Amino acid sequence: MPVPLLDVNAQNHPLESELQAAFNQVLKHGRFIMGPEMEAFEKEVAVMVGVKHAISVSSGTDALLLALMALDIGPGDEVLCPAFTFFATAGAVSRLGATPVFVDVCPICFNMDVNDARAKITAKTKVIMPVHLFGQCADMDPLLTLAKEKGLRVIEDAAQSIGSKYKGRDSGTMGDFGTYSFFPSKNLGGFGDGGMLVTNDDALAEFAKVLRNHGSKPKYYHHFVGGNFRMDTLQCALLSVKVKRYAQFTADRQRNAAHYIAELVKLSGVVQADPSHCKCLSTQDAWLAAQNARIVLPVSYAHNEHIWNQFTLRVLGGKRDSLRDHLVSKQIGCDIYYPVTLDQQKCFETLPESSRTGCEVSHRVAGEVLSIPIYGELIESQRLEIISAIGEWIAQQD
Repeated sequence: MPVPLLDVNAQNHPLESELQAAFNQVLKHGRFIMGPEMEAFEKEVAVMVGVKHAISVSSGTDALLLALMALDIGPGDEVLCPAFTFFATAGAVSRLGATPVFVDVCPICFNMDVNDARAKITAKTKVIMPVHLFGQCADMDPLLTLAKEKGLRVIEDAAQSIGSKYKGRDSGTMGDFGTYSFFPSKNLGGFGDGGMLVTNDDALAEFAKVLRNHGSKPKYYHHFVGGNFRMDTLQCALLSVKVKRYAQFTADRQRNAAHYIAELVKLSGVVQADPSHCKCLSTQDAWLAAQNARIVLPVSYAHNEHIWNQFTLRVLGGKRDSLRDHLVSKQIGCDIYYPVTLDQQKCFETLPESSRTGCEVSHRVAGEVLSIPIYGELIESQRLEIISAIGEWIAQQD
């Protein structure tokens, strides 16, 4: 049977009556910008993740941009960000005239390598921007310690990880700012673009709110140049319907991930990543060779709560595209997140060479990763279809 990479209708259609009611409520009162549902949704998110201030914005990208603007980042400043992630992380830095400096990642969790981050700090560095990729938090304690030691700010790009936890703390709540995305493919997916900026700092929250609305306070009086970063009232109203069910959405994805891991490790050449090799690619490679590994499954660290925005395999031996083509031939959705690292993007080729070096692990995993369906509404027969197809491909390799 065909299995899509993501089926947003499987989640949204059962909520149709409540979503229609939310739409009608906004339609009737007519406050389409900065309406009461916006404030209600912000409060719901703040309570859910345990943060003082939640500020809804027009997209996850604009949340990053607003956080950087609130910290006065601009020309001459450097911001450390992972080389292996979605473009928006570095794009927001570059839009303000600052320089993204690309940091290598861990080959197990795909998140920022704190040792490489330390090595790339200069006198121009102002911010560390870790990304909690695929739904699992980066190793925040050493990153926060490094930032404090060097007097740097921390912006957590938590676009893919709202509700995930690191040692009991929610993603996005540990740095100066955290940013979330409600793009339809996210675990808490909206009906268009939308995002959220969160912080525990009262002064930063107030400044960000002013910048969100053209830098105006009071209306028509502008002491700063901000932007139009407001989130539509309607998006907030619709997402408010879904946020009440978010714990179940997360549990469903975690169930699917557990099923994949339990069944896929039974296949020849499939192993789950070993977290003890997190900081050393050569040690990991030796271990994988001893296991005759063909496919490496993702892992959720014991100190983390993973929300599985993606279930990302590493396919070894240059065989990633072969497995992708096989799954596609079986009408099974899959995709590569991300085939080109940020330091290799053409738009950044004019950056100083020092900001684009030393990302070998990122280059390696970009050639190996393949994500398979993990959305919560994926039923058991669909998961078994995917597992069977992977098993068929492995058999063809012998």
